[in-house]
Amino acid sequence: MHLHMAGWNDFWATSFSKFTALDLRPARVLAQHRHAYTLWTESGEADAEVAGALLYRAAPDELPAVGDWVAVRQYSADDLAIISEVLPRKTKFSRKVSGPAAAEQVIAANVDVLFMVCSLDHDYNLRRLERYLVAAAQSGAAPVVVLNKADLCADVHLRIDEVRQIARDIPVLAISAAGGDSSNLPSVAETLLPLIPAGQTAALVGSSGAGKSTIVNQLLGTAAQTTQPTRAADGRGRHTTTHRELFFLSNGGLVLDNPGIRELQLWTQGSPSGGESAQSAVDQAFPEIEALAAECLFRDCSHSAEPDCAVRQALESGEIEDARWRSYQKLRRELRHAAAQIDPNLRRTEKERWKKLCKGVKRNQKRT
Repeated sequence: MHLHMAGWNDFWATSFSKFTALDLRPARVLAQHRHAYTLWTESGEADAEVAGALLYRAAPDELPAVGDWVAVRQYSADDLAIISEVLPRKTKFSRKVSGPAAAEQVIAANVDVLFMVCSLDHDYNLRRLERYLVAAAQSGAAPVVVLNKADLCADVHLRIDEVRQIARDIPVLAISAAGGDSSNLPSVAETLLPLIPAGQTAALVGSSGAGKSTIVNQLLGTAAQTTQPTRAADGRGRHTTTHRELFFLSNGGLVLDNPGIRELQLWTQGSPSGGESAQSAVDQAFPEIEALAAECLFRDCSHSAEPDCAVRQALESGEIEDARWRSYQKLRRELRHAAAQIDPNLRRTEKERWKKLCKGVKRNQKRT
């Protein structure tokens, strides 16, 4: 029964079956503190660390993340559990690690619902939200846009309409987690809890100060997470959540709180299709541009100077906003670059493409 509280089901039992003969036990990662972990096991909570063999052979993105199901060795309830294996993930929300390193950081694993939290104050940014929508499309989780601090917004309905224009079929919900709501919105629990049924896991992602920890407290009905107001000078959020943690909800669901994400650099999931699968995530987040591209005269249209380009015509008529088009191009370039970092064939193709472009520029310069 303890494992079922954390979302254990027949799928995970089948996935774990090959470890049973190795005298390993299943557990779920509830929290991560640097190199230490808190797990939920058959006998309740347990502290844990990663086995040396797993540390040696695993890439950074293959090490345990909050939400992962793992195979552990534990000799008694009081012993430190040793994480020997990480079960294959159903879903994952990840990003490129900060800095120049070409590596992936898994932010939330095995999440069913992804709440992308954006506050309706200084944090409101449609271009940033487009970036989250692309990352969500790659995650495999069901995305939901949560517009927090509705009580601070003079025209909530206008903001909802703006977000729906870019979110398309994704649900967009407006809430006021801190209270003081003058818009007569339903409570956080009434709005979000029905989306996290028993056995399901939701994760909250967004910038510092968007109100993620306040939302978690409202869902839990207690002040489990420390919160702080945004800075009065510039409306910027403060980091109050310092680690990722999974919480049990009263209805049997689970919610994962994350520290604020200052920079969400996109990362491809590294499938065999390389850049093509990465680009499909952008196409999902920009469906109207993808639909128009299918109407272009040339199948490989670059939407720059080709005749009968449906995308250029839509830009000229105002059907597509210039800012949204630039965001689309930027995110496609970023994901293609990320895919090239892990795919040598794609990296070679990109290198040849840039060589041809540079040669073309030099030829034009000589002619002039």
